[in-house]
Amino acid sequence: MAPVLRSRIDPADEVFTANRDLMLAALAEIDELTARVVGGGGSNDPAKNARSVARHRGRGKMLPRERINGLLDVGSPFLELSPLAGWGTDDPLGAGVVSGIGRVHGRDVMVVANDPTVKGGAQGPSAVAKGLRAMDIARENRLPLVNLTESGGADLPKQAEIFVPGGASFRNLTQLSAAGIPTVTLVFGSSTAGGAYVPGMSDYVVLVKDAARVYLGGPPLVKMAIDEDADEESLGGAAMHARTSGLADYLANDEADALRIGRDIVAHLHFSHPNQNRPLASSAPIYPIEELLGIASADVRHPFEAREVLARILDGSEFEQFKPLYGSTLVTGWGQVGGYPIGVLANNGILFSEESHKGAQFIQLCNRMNVPILFAQNITGFMVGTQYEQGGIIKDGAKLINAVSNSTVAHLTLMMGASYGAGNYGMSGRAYDPRFVFTWPNHRIAVMGPKQLAGVLTIVARQKSEAAGVVFDEAAFAPLRDAFQAQVESQSTALYATGRLWDDGIIDPRDTRTALTMALSAVHNTPVQGTDSFGVFRM
Repeated sequence: MAPVLRSRIDPADEVFTANRDLMLAALAEIDELTARVVGGGGSNDPAKNARSVARHRGRGKMLPRERINGLLDVGSPFLELSPLAGWGTDDPLGAGVVSGIGRVHGRDVMVVANDPTVKGGAQGPSAVAKGLRAMDIARENRLPLVNLTESGGADLPKQAEIFVPGGASFRNLTQLSAAGIPTVTLVFGSSTAGGAYVPGMSDYVVLVKDAARVYLGGPPLVKMAIDEDADEESLGGAAMHARTSGLADYLANDEADALRIGRDIVAHLHFSHPNQNRPLASSAPIYPIEELLGIASADVRHPFEAREVLARILDGSEFEQFKPLYGSTLVTGWGQVGGYPIGVLANNGILFSEESHKGAQFIQLCNRMNVPILFAQNITGFMVGTQYEQGGIIKDGAKLINAVSNSTVAHLTLMMGASYGAGNYGMSGRAYDPRFVFTWPNHRIAVMGPKQLAGVLTIVARQKSEAAGVVFDEAAFAPLRDAFQAQVESQSTALYATGRLWDDGIIDPRDTRTALTMALSAVHNTPVQGTDSFGVFRM
């Protein structure tokens, strides 16, 4: 049994209560945004959204999350991914697509569902990116992919932004199939133009009678292209595809029947999922998970103890620390989450040479042990300055980035605070392809902190003036500096990041164990296999 972490948190402390209050306020904003997405419609006008939903229900149709609930096992958790994609852009909030991981007949599956109440399910740039991310997760974790399709195709006013990247959707479907990862598409309504290739390239296709319409060109386009008058049923109706074209493998009587058939398909797949590391017996942390609300600093400039977080997400709060007295600003060690063994790298401050050595060695050990790694980020970067440059911080930091880059065990990344500069890279940021990235609402991400960036801009401007022999006007430059700082601040928030799919969703800190457990379950659908092949470590 590993040692139990001992907490020193005082829930009555002023800093703790202030952090908790600010975290709850941030969660309230996220909950409000999420409720708008779940409600459907996709616009900022509640009345318009209500009309869209009523029109959809008036056709006897389910909302996307109702379809997902009908597909998944009763009581199955659903790890929804990137629910606020599109935030801060001119795409609909949520992107008009629901994606996530749930269980069908006890098997983890990736589900992607169009929301036809949002622009008729039309696909904009955020929807394309969200769908591609879901396919990446399905491929990396060997999860059967189930599409719940009802879409008018491309959002035509944005065709220039989606035509080229959107083509990867069809390539990915065929590559999933080629890799032996099953693809299933249930069509509930329109699936037109390029969208027709979603069922066309899936292993199994279910069409709903008198509702599904699948064609490359609808009646208006056919009329314009070849001057043929065609009705929708003859051109792309479900019965026609079941009896004549052969596109449909199953003809469902209604939506509930389609979901039943979809469940039956998954049940008979006999799809091999090694899951050789079945979860061990697990126990809850010994400290209240509610306390996570007050541990992380609302202001990421203020440090907090990473072990206090680990004590509330690891099974039994047990943690076997590795090199606890060396490189103390990087916490490393082993524990379990939901019964799954995991290695942990967690930031307790800036990265020095010692931390870089320690982290690289620890990653190598996890690869030898075939154990996934959790990177818990709260990092301002690697240390700078003459002393550290002469001491080799570049080559030492490169060792850590080398180890992260070439590690082959699954990485999971938790953004629990700051993620600045090369620290993001050394702690397996998005560019390093972790299997999952989850974010807390207090998260901030940028090249460096907004104040520091604005300060660097000022120094550069001053040096440029001095080189030209001009007196630097601090007062005149101040508005530009302040505007730049405000811009960086607005582009560093958790909402800005999640709106652009830099993560897989903002989560309530209290849901961290659940999210990580489901992610680890998905990870173990493919063998966790480490490597001993790394790039050259500069000594």
